[in-house]
Amino acid sequence: MIRVLLADDQRLVRAGFRSILGGEPDITVVGEAGDGAEAVRLARRERPDVVFMDVRMPVLDGLEATRRIAADPELSDVRIVILTTYEQEEYVFAALRGGAAGFLLKDAEPAELIHCVRVVARGDALLAPSVTRRLIADVASRVPPPAPPPAASTLTAREGEIADLVAGGLSNDEIARRLTISPATAKTHVSRVLGKLGLRDRAQLVIWAYEAGRVQPGWLG
Repeated sequence: MIRVLLADDQRLVRAGFRSILGGEPDITVVGEAGDGAEAVRLARRERPDVVFMDVRMPVLDGLEATRRIAADPELSDVRIVILTTYEQEEYVFAALRGGAAGFLLKDAEPAELIHCVRVVARGDALLAPSVTRRLIADVASRVPPPAPPPAASTLTAREGEIADLVAGGLSNDEIARRLTISPATAKTHVSRVLGKLGLRDRAQLVIWAYEAGRVQPGWLG
């Protein structure tokens, strides 16, 4: 069972998400938070697999709530998805830096929401592939990095290639097809890269690749 926490200050948004997810046999909503502080408290109490986090909330905003959850070693398995609109790109990028696993547009279709939960719960891919590359590339080019990114000197040539493909928004299956390797091997490479660079997940690997200058906007075409 995939355990989901909903954090949004709009009751109707939470009710809509709960209604959609509640019909799935492998997903259960374990809590709802109307502000960021409550989201952090519920995350610590319920230990959800996935948290849907709005950016603008009272008491504590979604960015700080994301940072606090991601920084808690006891919540290392919790994956946070930022709920966003096209007008909030800078917030999304900051959230990814802070430890969010990805993002989902608030006007996403129900099927996208359900797919999002399952993808993030297994840690397999960055979300919203239709806009991920544009958003990351555009915002990364305008927002200065807070500190030098981890060095890539510990990566092998193949691992560096894998890192660049993840930064381009490719899933494990897509990486496997491009490099003519098995999906299991691709997943192993990604895990090894994350470990060597000390990164939490694929989302942070995307940020690292852009800040390290390894990939440029539009490089995958």
